[in-house]
Amino acid sequence: MLTRKQLDLLDFIHKRVQRDGVPPSFDEMKDALDLRSKSGIHRLITALEERGFIRRLAHRARALEIVKLPESLTSDVVGGFAPRVIDGDRPDSAPPPDAQQVSTRTMAELPLMGRIAAGVPIEAIAHAAQNVCVPGSMVSGPGEHYALEVKGDSMIEAGINHGDVVIIRETQAADNGDIVVALVEDHEATLKKFYRRGDAIALEAANPAYETRVLPEDKVKVQGKLVGLIRSY
Repeated sequence: MLTRKQLDLLDFIHKRVQRDGVPPSFDEMKDALDLRSKSGIHRLITALEERGFIRRLAHRARALEIVKLPESLTSDVVGGFAPRVIDGDRPDSAPPPDAQQVSTRTMAELPLMGRIAAGVPIEAIAHAAQNVCVPGSMVSGPGEHYALEVKGDSMIEAGINHGDVVIIRETQAADNGDIVVALVEDHEATLKKFYRRGDAIALEAANPAYETRVLPEDKVKVQGKLVGLIRSY
């Protein structure tokens, strides 16, 4: 027996996947059920999992599979219910075991450190908010890697849009033209093209609406270089 909130959440997830082929976000679930925080959604998902209605999939960020629906929900589904992975548009049939093993091996989990400004610099964020799964090829180079969500549009002509997640390799060195995470005056972080101009550093946008910032060398610290990008539709 499901509570009203559990049933409402299962129904909301099912309908969104059937309609859009992609899952609702935790924020969308929270708003749909009129809850004050996402912790309530986490508790409901755990309860649904314990009762066998959904299953969390390992090694993939926030991925769920609907295992079954109660009769009160399946009665409206023409032709019955077909379980579907809540992780974007995926094939209806599961890949063979060998393909599943290869997929797991070639994925990596990185900390999502927060937002990075592609525009006016914002406060640097030093603590991971959650983890994201990325293709292993993005982190095959030397050094540690982390992810950041892009805020702003100053890098759009470099193919980096507001809301994209960029994959960064930690380094303090950069060549002219590299896209870097730059820490400005030890408290503001921004994503820009890096150029050295004598004793100064130029942080150049990829959008003509933004001016290039030229700062003394000791005011800019490179925190990493762009190595990959993830976009959700």
